[in-house]
Amino acid sequence: MTERRNTMRLIPVALAAALLAAGCSLIPTYERPAAPVPTTFPGDPAQPPGPAAAALPWQDFFTDPRLAGLIETALANNRDLRVTVQNIEQARAQFGIQRAALFPAVGLSASGSRSSPNPAQAYNSDAPSVSQSFSVNLGVSAWEIDFFGRVRSLRDQALAQYLATEEARKSAQISLIANVANGWLTLIADEELLAITRQTLATREDTLKLTKLRFDNGVSSELDFQLANSLAESARATYAQQQRLRRQDENALALLLGAPVPASALAGIDGGLAAVKPMPDVPAGLPSDLLTERPDIRAAEQQLIAANANIGAARAAFFPRVALTTSIGTQSREFSDLFSAGTKAWAFAPSITLPIFDAGRNQANLDSARAGREIAVAQYEKSIQSAFREVADALAGRETLTEQARALRATAEAESVRFRLSDLRYRNGVASSLDLLDAQRSLFSAQQSAVQAQLLELQNRVTLYRTLGGGWTERAPVQAPA
Repeated sequence: MTERRNTMRLIPVALAAALLAAGCSLIPTYERPAAPVPTTFPGDPAQPPGPAAAALPWQDFFTDPRLAGLIETALANNRDLRVTVQNIEQARAQFGIQRAALFPAVGLSASGSRSSPNPAQAYNSDAPSVSQSFSVNLGVSAWEIDFFGRVRSLRDQALAQYLATEEARKSAQISLIANVANGWLTLIADEELLAITRQTLATREDTLKLTKLRFDNGVSSELDFQLANSLAESARATYAQQQRLRRQDENALALLLGAPVPASALAGIDGGLAAVKPMPDVPAGLPSDLLTERPDIRAAEQQLIAANANIGAARAAFFPRVALTTSIGTQSREFSDLFSAGTKAWAFAPSITLPIFDAGRNQANLDSARAGREIAVAQYEKSIQSAFREVADALAGRETLTEQARALRATAEAESVRFRLSDLRYRNGVASSLDLLDAQRSLFSAQQSAVQAQLLELQNRVTLYRTLGGGWTERAPVQAPA
């Protein structure tokens, strides 16, 4: 009895000693790789005043209420964003599973058995014909004592994977907001191009009627008539094409929204892209700022941390694995005596497994983990380089697209004056139909180019905001006074 009591007292002592001893970690020391990009952006552009893009809530950047409503709809309904949210929940659950392995799983078990014949009758004829046994136990089953940090390495890996999915959700939100904004701007440009095409078609049809009248009266040649007819048909084809593109762009925006595009999204856009509320300029900062402001870069770094932790788990596989199974309870042949005096039962069963020969499996796992870390390093560095290029391209666009759009608008205005003068000269018999039709072609082309350049300018502002990490922060809700 005394020996059993001493053994019972040693069980918690052994558990405490195991917990204290489990402090070794074989995870390599993590060091963030140096950013493989220059310290400044090309041209070292002048930085406009204002908060950083990542600190600017999307509601303060996209100030047009029609666009803000579309973005809110997309954030609530977009299915791809829902998938990223559920990926976070799944990764959080996986982290919970790995973290739980650090602690012993305590369970309560109860069992009972009856069997016949009773094996004890072979030795004792007075033994009952039916053998029965009942037990109730509280214990720990096969708890791995983490001496060499294998379980903690797997926990750290799961934690990094969870954090990476959280950053991936932020990155998905940034892309979604930018795509909705670009889709809305494209739809406005489509409406403006449709209006230009309708006006051009009407003008060419009027010219065709006039040319036909002049041809019928022998004033102009059939060459002039057929050229006017060709340009009118070309305008009809362009109008049909523009209608198709407009519907396709609306369908693409509806997919992003997860709902039909409301009519209010295009209300009051008679002025076209020029009527869109301007978006503020944001400073680019330094390339090193991208490391902390771009969620996709932070996600790549968490993947690198996870790969680094996986090496620790692979290293720990070379060392002994210690597990503990223990229980305390009661056991009796009669159910009524199950909790009577003298029915106590306990078990203490530590085990150790030492790898001796595994045909190189553990070494292969370690080599695979090391290769995985090198892959993660390359992916992390590539994410930085990709971000640097995206920002540099957007900065180049900011410096040039504004001037390009201005010049093309001036060109369209000049071509409009030229067309009016050519039309006046043609109607008064001073200029030929070739001059008028050439002016029509040039005006139509210039107007289309001006709209497309203005669209690129606005979309480039959206792109710069996105590439600088803007779009995942939201304005804090205003609390009503108590």
